[in-house]
Amino acid sequence: MLFSRTKQKESPEFYHFFKNVLGYKPRKTELYHIAFIHRSQSETLHGHRINNERLEYLGDAILGAVVAEYLYRKYPFEGEGFLTILRSKIVSRASLGQLARKIGLPELIDYQRSSSGVFKSMGGDAFEALVGAMYLEKGYRFTRHVLVDKILRTYLDVDSIAVSDWNYKSKIIDWGQKTHRKITFEVVRSYQGHNARKEYECRVNLDGQPQQSAIEFSIKAAEQLAAEKTYKALEEAGVIQSSQS
Repeated sequence: MLFSRTKQKESPEFYHFFKNVLGYKPRKTELYHIAFIHRSQSETLHGHRINNERLEYLGDAILGAVVAEYLYRKYPFEGEGFLTILRSKIVSRASLGQLARKIGLPELIDYQRSSSGVFKSMGGDAFEALVGAMYLEKGYRFTRHVLVDKILRTYLDVDSIAVSDWNYKSKIIDWGQKTHRKITFEVVRSYQGHNARKEYECRVNLDGQPQQSAIEFSIKAAEQLAAEKTYKALEEAGVIQSSQS
């Protein structure tokens, strides 16, 4: 026996999600209830907080391995650099959040709606926790099948992602050099995240003035996201001329 919410009767939305999105009926439903519990709604059992953070940690590793293998087989003639960047695009916090919204995952998450906090990574975190729960119940081969056939090939256009202009760090640096503006990147802080993974907040500075910042699990990824946010903000403000104009 785990705790009260793992024994609740599953809602129609719960089984609809698994049947129509993932294509299977879960047996160990308590695992998935935990996967959908945000830390803001943690329960305590024998002195331990029950939420989806441990499953998120596990799912992150499984998801990374599945995506790496999928890309390795899909692009047999591409080098390590291409594969690494593309995997980073797919498993980034922002991408997983978008994916979670596409499949309707946020509707299943149990979180503290009255909290004043903004849980920007909640959807992506729950998706990773879902992967962790699936792996524990079904094993690696089944999890890989679902992720590849039901998620990657259905909800993501990987080829389009591969050719998308993702390297905003290079774009904004090039723009700065051409316009004689000084672009620098700064690590604002690093800390141990809620799921025991180290996180980094990086910020772009323009002529010494702070611009947009972003938080990710590596400095490189945080710089890329901060660069993208800054570049798009400067485009919108007319500081950078849009490539479409």
